[in-house]
Amino acid sequence: MVDFGIKIRELRKKKGLTQQQLAERVGVTKAMISAYETSMRYPSYDILIKFTRIFRVTSDYLLGINSKKYFDVDGLTDSQAEIVANIIEEFKKQNTK
Repeated sequence: MVDFGIKIRELRKKKGLTQQQLAERVGVTKAMISAYETSMRYPSYDILIKFTRIFRVTSDYLLGINSKKYFDVDGLTDSQAEIVANIIEEFKKQNTK
């Protein structure tokens, strides 16, 4: 879980959140977010789940079990989700050329 803190920091910054703002969303102190980001502390299961929802990633990704990122297609129709999947596949093809 060495990368956990790095991932949390990167995701927080990509989302444009300060440590204080993330702390308020998760229900912990700013100091606790800092401790997570420096890998001095690790979150409880409840906090981990909150991180997955805020950042729209899997717990496997945060914990370093799986490096794949996933896209949340909730709220899209099946045809819209299929279009998104096709676009992703097209980008993958272009990167292998």
